[in-house]
Amino acid sequence: MELSQLQKARYQYQPKLSPIFKENMEAIEAVKGAKTASVSDQEQIAALFSNTYGMQSVTFKKGTSTAAKRTEVVGVILSGGQAPGGHNVISGLYDALKKANKDNVLLGFKNGPSGLLDDDYVTFTDDFINEYRNTGGFDIIASGRTKLETEAQFDVATKVCRKHGITAIVIIGGDDSNTNAAMLAEYFAKNQTGIQVIGCPKTIDGDLKNNAIEISFGFDTATKTYSELIGNIEKDANSARKYWHLVKVMGRSASHIALECAFQCQPNICIIGEEVEEKQQSLAQIVNDFADVVQMRSKDGNNFGVAIIPEGLIEFIPEIKSLISELNDMLALNQTEFEALKGWDNIYSYVTGKLSATSARTFKFLPMEIQKQLLSDRDPHGNVQVSKIETEQLISILVTQELTKRKAKGEYNGKFSANHHFFGYEGRCAFPSNFDADYCYNLGFTAYNLIANDCTGYIASIKNLCKSVDNWEVGGIPITAMMNLEQRNGHLKPVIQKALVKLNGAPFKYFAANRAKWAKGPCYTFPGAIQYFGPTEVCDQPTITLTLEHQN
Repeated sequence: MELSQLQKARYQYQPKLSPIFKENMEAIEAVKGAKTASVSDQEQIAALFSNTYGMQSVTFKKGTSTAAKRTEVVGVILSGGQAPGGHNVISGLYDALKKANKDNVLLGFKNGPSGLLDDDYVTFTDDFINEYRNTGGFDIIASGRTKLETEAQFDVATKVCRKHGITAIVIIGGDDSNTNAAMLAEYFAKNQTGIQVIGCPKTIDGDLKNNAIEISFGFDTATKTYSELIGNIEKDANSARKYWHLVKVMGRSASHIALECAFQCQPNICIIGEEVEEKQQSLAQIVNDFADVVQMRSKDGNNFGVAIIPEGLIEFIPEIKSLISELNDMLALNQTEFEALKGWDNIYSYVTGKLSATSARTFKFLPMEIQKQLLSDRDPHGNVQVSKIETEQLISILVTQELTKRKAKGEYNGKFSANHHFFGYEGRCAFPSNFDADYCYNLGFTAYNLIANDCTGYIASIKNLCKSVDNWEVGGIPITAMMNLEQRNGHLKPVIQKALVKLNGAPFKYFAANRAKWAKGPCYTFPGAIQYFGPTEVCDQPTITLTLEHQN
């Protein structure tokens, strides 16, 4: 493989390691905290996870080793969408295993959870691992979206683990993947297999966080990557002075990415889905607010601007959210009948006939292309794939219509010419920032220590992330502590509760206090490319969101 100069330089980067992991592994003590309970639906979650519910949190401190004295054979899986830093989680896990005992073994199951079911794996070695340190992507073993949720799958996983003498499985994934990790851990514990399961918090969307998980890995890198691109677009808008750029960014269930990119770039408009839902804003209200900013800027001769739109916005709009919920249930319960329909007219008639009167009106109001996108294939959890819905184009079409009405009334005489962008894959596999490289490497070490201390059904947790690595607190929390019940494929299922943007939190309050100034401008900031080398205040800073959340 031919290497770029950046690849060569990044291979040489030495991630900063928590002091507790730098020293002898025999000096790490697992300190148990309070017993935990799920965030809601405690009785139901406890019944579903009778063997792994209510366990204590764990923090690692300097002290007398509490680790078991045994040789470990650990399997690792990359699950779900890519996120920068995954390679460093595996590198940290590998290095921790070898530091504790050179005879420890790490197996990487290929192509996600299906690799475990198919017994398709690679045995990691120094040379193999060294080719992937500090690099982006999940190509070290590739990822996949196969769900581990049935007893038949768990039985196969058990047989594969026993075949190789595997003592623990580490699943690196997001909320759904770690929910599956909890289910697998419960099965292993119920059947007294002796096999542990540990999770690591991954998702660029930023919606896997709580009191124990301050940030999911990849969010830092992805938002900095998107912000560089948005900053470039802002510079272009400021130069050409004749286009409005509508930028959709990833974030299916929460608007964290949009908010962080707004902090980094200060666009004229940033729509926060959680605010839309809280205020029960209709699609018409969103369009009117957008048009107001366009009209205000045009009066100053500024017929240009930049707007950031979260990928999942459409699911936060009340009438659209209700429509999507009905469509999800309808398609789940009538899949065979629906798939047999031929021709758009028949599909349209069938769908509108199945919907409630209110949702049918909403569906009919939308452009045909958006209607078709709402009916496209569901994801493995039965949800609409919002990345395929061109929300940015829907808004620009409706804003154009509203401005045309205002122009006819003599209220507006400017120009609105829109360009559309969607930044998604551009950020998922970037070279990890120094923050993500360090964070992920320490997550790998933390996962090993959870295994060594006989924990199962836990997710690796690192706190105090706004401080230097020397002050990070490492440990773990039971995955069940993050769970609630949600509707999936027409049924209530236990899942990790998604963390949404808190409208009473410091980050949103800061945004709300500044957006009117940003709307008028001049306001743009140009963060530029991720900095890997240079002063700490440039290279090693966490996201603005995380900094605001932890201000005293």
